[in-house]
Amino acid sequence: MNDTQAHSPLNKPVFYTSSILIVALLIFAASAPETADSLFKAIQSVIVTNGSWFYVLTVAIVLLFVVYLGMSRYGEIKLGPDHATPEFSFKTWLSMLFAAGMGIGLMFFGVAEPLMHFLSPPTAEAGSIDAVREAMKTTFFHWGVHAWAIYAVVALILGYFAYRQNLPLTLRSALYPLIGDRIYGWPGHVVDIFAVTSTVFGVSTSLGFGASQVNAGFNYLFGLPSTTTVQIMIMAGGGGVGG
Repeated sequence: MNDTQAHSPLNKPVFYTSSILIVALLIFAASAPETADSLFKAIQSVIVTNGSWFYVLTVAIVLLFVVYLGMSRYGEIKLGPDHATPEFSFKTWLSMLFAAGMGIGLMFFGVAEPLMHFLSPPTAEAGSIDAVREAMKTTFFHWGVHAWAIYAVVALILGYFAYRQNLPLTLRSALYPLIGDRIYGWPGHVVDIFAVTSTVFGVSTSLGFGASQVNAGFNYLFGLPSTTTVQIMIMAGGGGVGG
């Protein structure tokens, strides 16, 4: 293992490549919003149409895998040295889990998603009793144990390899049993670049929905206009307070 690479404060290939990709996409979306919207919707449509079965199957397998790990002897393995003790109390850990794991996404989609599926259900007639059932089933699928299973797998990967095996706290470390020290080369860089860009845009989406929700509330209470500028100010203000 290359200790210099493992403990470097900044992974330049990952940082600069991710930054360039993120900034390039932001410039594209800001300069040509209609084109970007059409392109992203087309990509999403292709993925949903052709890959939904794979997504549902994968999530089901992940859930079964997590349940197996928790109930088997592997569930006794500490995510750290054998003598380690928890850094946070159970209540603190639970608070961080919900705040960081779901946060504003749950506040927005907790109401919006059932209504969205009710008005446009997968198979039932919109606005019917069957649509109500489908809406709640779909919402529970997205926010229930299946979603937590995905979170758990990522957390296990990071926790086990970082705190048990002393590898970098990045997703590339999951490949160490397969490719060894090559995780410190471009195979590992590609994994981390994908993880960083996906995380940034995923968090940005939730933040954007949250800002629009807060803006709508301010508009209702105080007459504050619902505009992109106001929502950017809300996000900047929230980021400043959070920082």
